[in-house]
Amino acid sequence: MADITLVEVQNLTCERAGRRVFRNLGFAVASGQVMTLEGPNGAGKSSALRILAGLLPAAGGEVRFQMNAGYSVTDSDERARMVGWMGHTDGVKAQLTVLENAEFFAALYGARISVAGVLDHVGLKRMTAIPAQYLSAGQRRRLSLARLILGNRPLWLLDEPLSSLDAAGRRLAAELIGDHCDDGGIAIVATHETLGLDATRFFIGQQ
Repeated sequence: MADITLVEVQNLTCERAGRRVFRNLGFAVASGQVMTLEGPNGAGKSSALRILAGLLPAAGGEVRFQMNAGYSVTDSDERARMVGWMGHTDGVKAQLTVLENAEFFAALYGARISVAGVLDHVGLKRMTAIPAQYLSAGQRRRLSLARLILGNRPLWLLDEPLSSLDAAGRRLAAELIGDHCDDGGIAIVATHETLGLDATRFFIGQQ
């Protein structure tokens, strides 16, 4: 898959349940950059991420991915295949062990890296045989971070990625986001907290 060189959002409008959440949203994020989406609860940070991911239709405007192969992508289904998603729900299969979950993600994404190595990197090396239903919220969050790594998608869209993580987990999440962008990826993060990274800040206000 070609890498994304630029994510462009132009005049984006979102409506949910007949209510306008935001309108005329516009920004651009280039390869290697981190952008944080900030604003009060209900301003539309999560909705904006879901539209970017192709999970929610926009009421107006356009999302465009400029690719390094010289073409652009606007179709929501095609965009979705380029996105590493980390939302409020973790997508973990409760009855599977940590290792089985990671192996499922690896097979789903066609990962070519060591599953055991990824679990070690996110601090779950000693938890591999434990069913996911017995993990703490922070440990499930770490498993979601492993899924991001195994997915190897050029655009990471993260909704409050530091939620439920302790101090070490927060440092790990920030490190992974930084590494992803250092490798030419893009990260757009909805957050109320400081990532500790050099990031462009974009504020979504109530509209």
